[in-house]
Amino acid sequence: MKININYILLLSVFLFSCKKNTITEYANEVDNISLNYLDSKGNRDTTAVTYSFATSPGLASDTIWVPVTVAGKRVSTDRKFVLAVVENMTTAQANLHYEPLKTNYTIAADSGKLLVPVILKNIDPALSNKSVILTVRVVEGGDFKASLPVAIRTKRILFSNRLEQPSWWVLWQGNLGPYSRTAHQLYLISGGGDLVDVTKPDAYLGIPRTLYFLQNARTFTRDPFTWVTRNPEKGYVLTKRTDGTEDYDFYHKDSPGIKLHVKFFPQVNAYFFMNENGNQIIMN
Repeated sequence: MKININYILLLSVFLFSCKKNTITEYANEVDNISLNYLDSKGNRDTTAVTYSFATSPGLASDTIWVPVTVAGKRVSTDRKFVLAVVENMTTAQANLHYEPLKTNYTIAADSGKLLVPVILKNIDPALSNKSVILTVRVVEGGDFKASLPVAIRTKRILFSNRLEQPSWWVLWQGNLGPYSRTAHQLYLISGGGDLVDVTKPDAYLGIPRTLYFLQNARTFTRDPFTWVTRNPEKGYVLTKRTDGTEDYDFYHKDSPGIKLHVKFFPQVNAYFFMNENGNQIIMN
C-alpha cells in the first residue's frame, strides 16, 4: 500500500511539472499573423486577387484592402506587424504601379483583425496591354512571428487596365463598330453598360436601356469637345498636340500619361477618335 501511495505522489509531481512547462512555453510564445482570405465555403482561399481599372475609366488609383488576423490571443496594447512585398514574385514597380508599403502596421489593442490598404496605381499606359503582379506577405517583425505556412501569409494581386471583348459587342457591332479596346474604353467613359442579348426571349425588355447607352456613346464619340464641356465632373480634358497638326489628346486629368488620339480629317472637316490599331472609331 505504501508503494502505491509513493507511486501516485511521484506521478502527480511529474504531471504537474509537464503542465507547468507547457503553460510557460505557451505564455512565452509570440503570436502570428495570417491573411484572412476565405472562399464561399469559409475555407482558406490562396488564389490570386484580380483587378482591372478598365471598368472604371479615368480612375488613377484604387485601394485593395488586405484582411489580416491574429493567430493567437488578443492583448490590451497595440502591436505592430510587417507586411512586405515579395520581390521575386512581383512584376509591378513601386511608385509606378503601386504605392510602397509602410514599414509596419498596427493591430489596435484588444483587436485581432485589420484591413491593410494596398494602393494600386493606373498611370502606366502599358497596363492597357498587360497585367502586372504584386505579391505581399506577412513576415517576421514587430510583435509577431512568421511561423505559419507561407500560403496563408501570402497573397498575389494581379491587375491591369486591360479590356476584353464582351459577348454582346458582336450583337451590336453595327452600332458600335469593330471591336477595339479603345472603342470599348470610350463606350464605358460615355456611361455605357452591358447591352441586351437580342437572342434571349425577353430581350425586348432591355432594348430601351440599350438604345440609351448607344445614343450616349454616339453623341460622345462624334463630338468629344462638347461632351467635355458639358461633363466637367467627369474629369476629362482635350489638349491640342504640339506636333504641328490639328489633332488633340483626350485623357483624364488624374492620368495624363494615358492619352487617346483625336485626329482631324480635313476632307470631312471632322474629328475622330483613333483606336490602338490606327483606325477611326465610328459609332452609328
